[in-house]
Amino acid sequence: MEIMTENLTWKDSYKLYTGSILPRPIALVSTISKGGVPNLAPFSNFCGVCPQPFTVAFAPLIRPEDGTKKDTTRNIEETGQFVINIVTEDIVSQVSRTSIEFASDIDEFRETGLTPISSSSVMPYRVKESPIQMECVLENILTIGEGAGSSNLIIGRVVQIHIEDALYKDGKIDLAGLKPVGRLSGEYYARMSDLFTLNRPELI
Repeated sequence: MEIMTENLTWKDSYKLYTGSILPRPIALVSTISKGGVPNLAPFSNFCGVCPQPFTVAFAPLIRPEDGTKKDTTRNIEETGQFVINIVTEDIVSQVSRTSIEFASDIDEFRETGLTPISSSSVMPYRVKESPIQMECVLENILTIGEGAGSSNLIIGRVVQIHIEDALYKDGKIDLAGLKPVGRLSGEYYARMSDLFTLNRPELI
């Protein structure tokens, strides 16, 4: 089957997008408004950009109903700061609840039972239950597309990382201990429990 993406509605394109690009890591992003209201929201349009400087990116969709920005985007524009909290099996149910479109004056920490703890280098709170937290400062925001299905690509530089002691071994993360969760399509998620290794091939 061959499909020309320009002929798809944004909803049909979204189904193919989320059903083909997977599993996607989930960033639970914590921000704070200029009025001091904490915000939590999950994003599976999340990736690393480069290790030096340590840079990450995620892309909140623009609301298709009215073309407005999500609270996360607006808060980052106002403060220039955010925290990426890595999502694991232990907290994925609570994280899913943060996807509800709460009013902008609602504190998602209170709504989900997740625990806010102070960051060291930025204003937004970290999520205590997340075993890896990345404090970030904004590098750039790019608007990709227009109208329904478009997004804001947010690029941030990680200035400080907090890692649970038991997961940090010889400068590396213990994947089995971390128990990360990946996002698939629809209601589906994936556990990273079936791990295997594959040596990098060399030219002979």
